[in-house]
Amino acid sequence: MSNKIDYNVPDYVVDRVMQKRGRLRVFDHFEAKHTALVVIDMQVFYVEDVEAALATIPNINRLAKWLREAGGTVAWANMTAGENGKSLWPLYHDYFFREENAKKHRDNLSKGARGHRLHSDLDAGPQDIYAVKNRFSAFLPGASDLHEQLQDRGIENVLIAGVVTNFCCETSARDAMMMDYRVAMVMDACGARYPEDHQVGFSTVFQSFGDVMSTDELLGGVLLS
Repeated sequence: MSNKIDYNVPDYVVDRVMQKRGRLRVFDHFEAKHTALVVIDMQVFYVEDVEAALATIPNINRLAKWLREAGGTVAWANMTAGENGKSLWPLYHDYFFREENAKKHRDNLSKGARGHRLHSDLDAGPQDIYAVKNRFSAFLPGASDLHEQLQDRGIENVLIAGVVTNFCCETSARDAMMMDYRVAMVMDACGARYPEDHQVGFSTVFQSFGDVMSTDELLGGVLLS
């Protein structure tokens, strides 16, 4: 099992992890046929707003290609925030946004809007899973059918990629683990608005929810075909 950590994990997190489980890594490998790359919210609305998101696209595409060829699964989990001018998450839009920003978020993430589409540089295929969600987490029961689609394909392991690291990606990683998936966040296939947010999201997951690995580490031996 590799003890390599490629992000700036704080010393207190290393100390906590070693005290708790006695090793840095949680999992030593993932079998491809039981593994899904779950790509969160890589839609035009988000990718054009989060500069770091563009840099994740080559690694997302690399992982997707490898997994498909090895018999694994690629899943695209996209936010749908509104429908016919009405919010699908009124609490969030009414209390966490200015009115004009709530409308922008709701309408740009409604089906049919340009912002709702996957970014055109992503290599999405017809054999992939496509799931919609109306909350941060792609695994929240009642907010998405991703879990059911993954179960239909015998998925046990989940690699989390997409935007943003410390909101929808982190929340999805937490919920996936609590639904008994083996989870890893892909550090260079996730993006956040600020470097500090990027690190915080990983540190939280690494302590109790899953591994944090790079694309090269996964393709260099952790993913087994």
